[in-house]
Amino acid sequence: MIDLNLGKIFIDVIFVVWPLYVFIFAILIIRLLMVYLGKEITKGFSGLAKKNSLQKYQNWNIEQDTLIKLKSLQPKEFEEFISFLFSKLGYETEAVGQSHDGGIDVIAKKDGKISYIQCKKYISSQVSVGAMRDFYGAIANRLADSKAFFVTTNTFTLEAEKFAEDKPIELVDGFNLLKYIKMANILKEEIPQNNNTCPECGGVLILRESKFGHFYGCSNYPKCKYIKDCRK
Repeated sequence: MIDLNLGKIFIDVIFVVWPLYVFIFAILIIRLLMVYLGKEITKGFSGLAKKNSLQKYQNWNIEQDTLIKLKSLQPKEFEEFISFLFSKLGYETEAVGQSHDGGIDVIAKKDGKISYIQCKKYISSQVSVGAMRDFYGAIANRLADSKAFFVTTNTFTLEAEKFAEDKPIELVDGFNLLKYIKMANILKEEIPQNNNTCPECGGVLILRESKFGHFYGCSNYPKCKYIKDCRK
């Protein structure tokens, strides 16, 4: 009788306790799933952050390539490109360059208003306050109902920026020029190539950089070692 009672008690205990074990086991499973899912979510966010970071640097490289390409143009080519850029932004444009007085390179018309544009294709030089004064002097008597843009592939000196502060001249440095290119939806292929040809082998002269500064070097280097000084 004792053995039968003990067996019955054991069975009763099992029936009473097993839900508790099931509950504990379920909690452990849930905890393990939470840890696993937490790691996967963290990994996903980490991967997304890494991807965005890489995209940022990729975009940065594309922008730098665009600026280098623009800096490799001849001044006349750069003026023609700025005329093309503003036409993409809805202006009627004409690249006047040397044919116009006062250093006005492009005349742009939109909504009945005329804008005068000065273009400076600089590789390393900044636009000086002297250049800004000359441009303003040439257009000052035309700005009653007009606007002016000073566009460069590089930057402006602090003095030039201060000079333009209270005048209807919009300063477009290399960084802002890239913004204009994005707004205009210009493809990389639409930016003109430098037409310089190597006089020694017929290769293309490419803008390069050394510890001494920028220069044009032949695309067939090292077979051809021809170099050409950069013009401002």
